[in-house]
Amino acid sequence: MSYRELLKPEVLDTLKGLELVARIVVEGYFVGGNRSRRVGVGQEFSQYRAYEPGDDLRQLDWKMYARSERYYIRQSEVETNITVKFVVDASASMNHAYGNLTKLQFARVLVASLAYLAQRQGDSFGLFGVQESGLSALHARLDKQHYARFLHHLVQLSAEGSWPRQGHPEARFRRGDEKEMIIFLTDLYAQQNELTDFMGRLKTARNEVLLLHLTAPNEETIDYGGVVTLEDMETGRRVQVHGKEARAAYEQRWEAFVEDCKRTALEQGIDYHAFGMDDNLEEALTFFLNRRKYLM
Repeated sequence: MSYRELLKPEVLDTLKGLELVARIVVEGYFVGGNRSRRVGVGQEFSQYRAYEPGDDLRQLDWKMYARSERYYIRQSEVETNITVKFVVDASASMNHAYGNLTKLQFARVLVASLAYLAQRQGDSFGLFGVQESGLSALHARLDKQHYARFLHHLVQLSAEGSWPRQGHPEARFRRGDEKEMIIFLTDLYAQQNELTDFMGRLKTARNEVLLLHLTAPNEETIDYGGVVTLEDMETGRRVQVHGKEARAAYEQRWEAFVEDCKRTALEQGIDYHAFGMDDNLEEALTFFLNRRKYLM
């Protein structure tokens, strides 16, 4: 089954549905020939654990199987794990829909899949939703129950209000000096510079910040023929435009907006990736694994 067949609100708005999609995405990624840099290979032996679908078969202990007739994986001491912190823009503009999905629902799929992959790597992971009304936080941990808690918080996220214009919400999820990767998912819509200022404060000398700029094909151009009224999802401000006449100018401004976002991120030392809602999720998994190795 393709994960795209499951990209429906009635699936993604439930914990079991979201977990199923994440499993299909990640396990399909490895079955497709992508090799994981799994933690524990070649390190000092630590313990056994039961085999789970998707585990590297090379780590099966056949002597244990001969004794118990059950499959076990030899786990090693984890020396190269990191902390992964997912920061999700939960402002109202993330309610923008493409097809039957909003950006927030699509962000859930991305985050659930990347967290599932992080768990396979032996990394701890946490979730932070940011909006005008405050910060929702689930701090990073690594245990079997944590992924279920993580998905529960992810499903509970709703897109409301605007991005906070005052205060420094990122200060509440900074802990210790461990190696960490922060993955920020946002559409980068803001009233002034509050989002880019926030990104700049995320970056430190000890972490890696990945910016996944979520875009939708139906916002890259104006496909209306006559006069239409457009409304800002966060401020309620309305403007009338003639679709056909405004199209060329709009597309130029869109391209300039994306280029400006990319340039600002690079200037701040942040890895930028524009990720469309019609892109393959495998691209995000590869992006994560490629950047993760720089923290090892």
